[in-house]
Amino acid sequence: MPVVVLITILFIILGVVFSLGKGSFLIAGYNTSSKEEKAKYDEKALCKFMGKSMFVFAFSIFLFGLSDLIKQPIIFVIGLILLLATVIFILIYVNTKNRFMK
Repeated sequence: MPVVVLITILFIILGVVFSLGKGSFLIAGYNTSSKEEKAKYDEKALCKFMGKSMFVFAFSIFLFGLSDLIKQPIIFVIGLILLLATVIFILIYVNTKNRFMK
């Protein structure tokens, strides 16, 4: 249980950092791009989107812990479905229509 709390807090902290438009060096792919490639992207919009995603991940992991605490496996299933749906949504949203290009 303490691990779930720690991970949830970590995702909330990441969500706050990203929502402030900071922490782009933590985004895989973006941090390894050249300066010319990074200049093509709206860094603040990308960070804010990732911040919102981190909050959803934190909530999903919170549901995992809650299901263990109250012994209701259906809550774990809801959290897992939310987590997987969020990942699929992120992959589709980010990779279509050049949403974060300047």
